[in-house]
Amino acid sequence: MKATWHGVTLAESDNTLVVEGNDYFPLESIQRQYFRASEHHTHCPWKGEASYYDIVVDGAVNQAAAWYYPEPKQAAANIKGRIAFWKGVAVG
Repeated sequence: MKATWHGVTLAESDNTLVVEGNDYFPLESIQRQYFRASEHHTHCPWKGEASYYDIVVDGAVNQAAAWYYPEPKQAAANIKGRIAFWKGVAVG
């Protein structure tokens, strides 16, 4: 699987995990130069508190386009150390 936005590969792995229709990539598979920490957070009742990254490519910013769970709840322990994408990031 590959995640791309604005013509660049953000992450690539043959070890993604699908949860609720989203591919979660291993964090070590991302190209960190395109990721900027975001202040955005959300809460999922069964997964826990999500943290976000903005994606930045050649000056274009896709705010909070990637998320991860630093300390997922027990029911979602399998996504610890993984990241997922939305907001126009192509995954396939």
